[in-house]
Amino acid sequence: MTPIPVIEVSRLTKRFGDLVAVDGLEFSASSGEVTGFLGPNGSGKSTTLRAIVGLNLPTSGTATVNGVNYRDLAYPLRHVGAFLDPKSLPKRLRARTYLRILATSNDIARSRVEEVLDFVGIASVANKRIDEFSLGMAQRLGIAVALLGDPEVLIFDEPMNGLDPDGIRWIRQVFSSLAVEGRTVLVSSHLINEVATVAHRVVVIGRGRLLAQGTVDELTVRIDAAVAFSSHDNEGLVALVRGRGGTVTRSEENSVTVLGLDADTIGQLAMEARIVLTQLVTLRDSLEDSYFELTEQSLDFSVGH
Repeated sequence: MTPIPVIEVSRLTKRFGDLVAVDGLEFSASSGEVTGFLGPNGSGKSTTLRAIVGLNLPTSGTATVNGVNYRDLAYPLRHVGAFLDPKSLPKRLRARTYLRILATSNDIARSRVEEVLDFVGIASVANKRIDEFSLGMAQRLGIAVALLGDPEVLIFDEPMNGLDPDGIRWIRQVFSSLAVEGRTVLVSSHLINEVATVAHRVVVIGRGRLLAQGTVDELTVRIDAAVAFSSHDNEGLVALVRGRGGTVTRSEENSVTVLGLDADTIGQLAMEARIVLTQLVTLRDSLEDSYFELTEQSLDFSVGH
């Protein structure tokens, strides 16, 4: 089943005076998927997320959910759950009180407050004031806020900040289960390899512009990716590879690395020559490697040696 785009950002531009924070940005996030949203500091990620949930009005272009502007939703928390900044939580309120206020304003049953408090693991401290919370507890409260209305769309900005390793593993599982349920999950994070473990698709931006979007596989397999193989006749297959224009960059007794031919071509050569392959793999960059290559020219500063 083809995923259906739910969050759609189209030609989005946002200016603050002379500063262009987002510049003609286009991407989508679909139902049943976790979409990772990556970019350096100052790339426009938070500005974009705030535009989707109506906190930043676009200078031009649109950012919609199911074709509707967030501000036009009658009970927004029942359609879109978002948590963008722990600092935005009302510090003097108690956590349970805050959730009850939100539930009442969005016509959500009070019993749902207790459900989400239990789910995120802070029920035992829910009568504390929010300014007594650690960063990790505040993040869990923010996740409870996002889940409160049982929405089909969830948006998070750096949700793993302040979480310990168990908390990070837990939130990965939450994201995956939400996607399995058919929901749309958009996650901005600087923990690139954590995103790689959970995201179906990734959007990378820099200086407010789209740099790349696609599956993790699409972003980590380069056009010039190397292929490694081993076989029952490495020398014979090497000769065939070179005859087809491939370049052997490393040849050892148990493994050969090739540039210039893809795995399918090498596999076809081996099959036609009746050479038994014991390994055939495309060597991928990590998502982190691909990310830094994509964003290298979009950094506002560099660190000297």
